[in-house]
Amino acid sequence: MSSNPPPMQHVCVLGAGIVGLATAWQLHRDGHQVTVVDSAQTGAGASGANGAQLSYSYVQPLADPALWLQLPKLLLAPDSPLKFRLRMDPHQWAWGLRFLAACRGSVSRRTTASLLTLAAESRAAFEQLMAQTALPCDFSATGKLVLYPDATAFASARQQMALQSSLGTVQHALTPAEAVAIEPALAHHAASFAGAIHTPSECAADCFKVCEALQHRLQALGVRFLFQTEVTRLARVGTRIVAAETREGPIKADAFVVALGSGSRRLAAPLGLDVPVYPLKGYSITVQANEAAGAAPRVNVTDAARKVVFARIGNRLRVAGMAELVGHERAIPADRIASLVASTRALFPQAGGFEDVQPWAGLRPATPTGLPVLGRLPGSPANLLFNTGHGALGFTLAFGSARRVASALNV
Repeated sequence: MSSNPPPMQHVCVLGAGIVGLATAWQLHRDGHQVTVVDSAQTGAGASGANGAQLSYSYVQPLADPALWLQLPKLLLAPDSPLKFRLRMDPHQWAWGLRFLAACRGSVSRRTTASLLTLAAESRAAFEQLMAQTALPCDFSATGKLVLYPDATAFASARQQMALQSSLGTVQHALTPAEAVAIEPALAHHAASFAGAIHTPSECAADCFKVCEALQHRLQALGVRFLFQTEVTRLARVGTRIVAAETREGPIKADAFVVALGSGSRRLAAPLGLDVPVYPLKGYSITVQANEAAGAAPRVNVTDAARKVVFARIGNRLRVAGMAELVGHERAIPADRIASLVASTRALFPQAGGFEDVQPWAGLRPATPTGLPVLGRLPGSPANLLFNTGHGALGFTLAFGSARRVASALNV
């Protein structure tokens, strides 16, 4: 006996980053009428110039017990990739305490398993999208190398690799020489790391180009976009949200999905809902890659010591990193960009020119455990769902998260 398909609804998606756009794509595929609202433009937030890596098989959460040994150096060193500025903000303190409480082996293992499952769903959904549309986004599938600076860090990484391997991931622990054989551009840096974890299946793409292409395709399919439109509050009547209020007037719909990244908490709080998301500020530069053999990397590379990632997107090299708990500020200090330039020169001295590095900063919406907030929250209005809190894995998890949220809408 076949069940009837769920009725079509008008769904308002708040947020036009990669997570919101993936959600709009899935909802449209499911037969719903969709409106996307954003206070700026497509990909204007954390999707704009992120690290570009699609880490489907290497998802180690930031909240990990190994962080305890690194914490004093990370917090106190002037050039640390982790920066914490204490603010008069109880939410920052509460988030920080919950994050430290999550730095336990049992929590990290559960989070890793959950993220790998979601990442596999996301890979399948994104590959289906690419097969159907061939989005122009500088996609590549050249694998990833994660470099570890010393024997202790490398041993911890092998333990994480064993956990991920038990969950179906194919990875290999390599010597520096073996890593250089896979990525010759690392030859200059081989003496500076103890070993590497290689994940052959990892990918990269330009997230902003995906956002732009998705917007254009969705508009052609009849999805409505409202840009430069800030949602000031969600109007609730009884157990339902009846409208997203804006200065231009209310936007009415049957259901609402909040995909506003680190801004999601602001809309949820007046409704008495706890969205445990805090912005982790990160930076990137993008340089024209030197096309000479062995100059700029073609394999994705992560420097675990510096917390910096390198991804080849077409004829460009994206370099991104750092995590700062400094609130919602978006300023780009010169010393943070200089640090990314120095990291690039240290690993890949011939990678390209640094005359125009296109500096960028974005706010990654992170939960204490690293697990995103998907679907309804306890006490939430029946027609309000969330898709936020992906941290540095927003691009990686976007399409799998969209499928889960779209499925939750029909429950």
